[in-house]
Amino acid sequence: MTINAAFKGNLGDFTLDAAFEILAKGVAGLFGPSGGGKTTILRCIAGLERFSGNLSVNGEVWQDDAAKLFRKPHQRAVGYVFQEASLFPHLSVRRNLLFGAERGNKTGAGETFKLDDLVDLLGLSALMDRAPAALSGGERQRVAMGRALMSSPRLLLLDEPLSALDRQTKEELFPYLEDLHEALSIPSLYVSHDMSELERLADTLVLIDKGRVIASGPLHDLQADPALPLMSAPEAAVALTGRTNEIDKTYGLVTLAVNGGTLIVPSRQARLGEERRLSIKASDVSFTRAAPQETSILNCLPVKILSANVQERDPTHVNIVAALGENGEGARIVGRITRKSQEKLGLTEGANAYAQIKSIALAP
Repeated sequence: MTINAAFKGNLGDFTLDAAFEILAKGVAGLFGPSGGGKTTILRCIAGLERFSGNLSVNGEVWQDDAAKLFRKPHQRAVGYVFQEASLFPHLSVRRNLLFGAERGNKTGAGETFKLDDLVDLLGLSALMDRAPAALSGGERQRVAMGRALMSSPRLLLLDEPLSALDRQTKEELFPYLEDLHEALSIPSLYVSHDMSELERLADTLVLIDKGRVIASGPLHDLQADPALPLMSAPEAAVALTGRTNEIDKTYGLVTLAVNGGTLIVPSRQARLGEERRLSIKASDVSFTRAAPQETSILNCLPVKILSANVQERDPTHVNIVAALGENGEGARIVGRITRKSQEKLGLTEGANAYAQIKSIALAP
């Protein structure tokens, strides 16, 4: 099942002409610079903005201009979480959640939650009788997510839900978002201009800039595509999923099996067989043509070079895309090295090398 969206029109000086088709599964991140149209697209999907176009969710048509069909917001089974929690200040946490359930009785046709189960999932049990004014920013957002889910949505829309929070509060909220990702079968669209958020949560990515969709597809594929602007960003990285197959309690390390090899990463919380998401920054990857000897870097893996392109912003550096494994059949990683090093080592398409990964960020 898929989400098919196409919207076109003007809002003041802003022009929207965006279309994409993605699987209605997991979390799809809408990513791009501020002012590019991400929130406008989300509001069109919710029916809060009306541009010409078409929209279908899991085969159900919500907008079809040719057929003169447009479902109003209250007719769409959508759960919407805004940048600010927007809770009803005169209602307790419990009554805010139950308000979502009342809306779900009228419009919801998606996954139905029991209040107690959702309270446990979001860690709200100690907050149920509090007023929104007595909650922290992170607590308010957890309640807002709960209220959206209590409406039994077919689609969950999250509009930069962490942007108003400080870094510590964001880190406190991430485990709840990750638990929702694992526990829910509801597809979600998550707007952000912070790639580090999407690396931890998203399965699919829709790149948006200046009102247009540049590309869409699996997160890892777009991160490792040299034709896309993600590769040129200072924070260029790839997100991989690995399965824990060894735990070294003495040194606080775990070994993760990824497509094409294994990676050793610091972690004191791990279970054998569990999947973990990790991020490898381009700036933390270097290359050598010979297998390194007596090095402090724990992760030195054979790779095949897929592409080497000079940075447009900085022609003294080269972006390297490499695939894990001697045959280049594994997951792709990216590295950024000087042009002098690339030419000296002969790191061109098809070359075999070893990637030295200095640091790997592992989602808690």
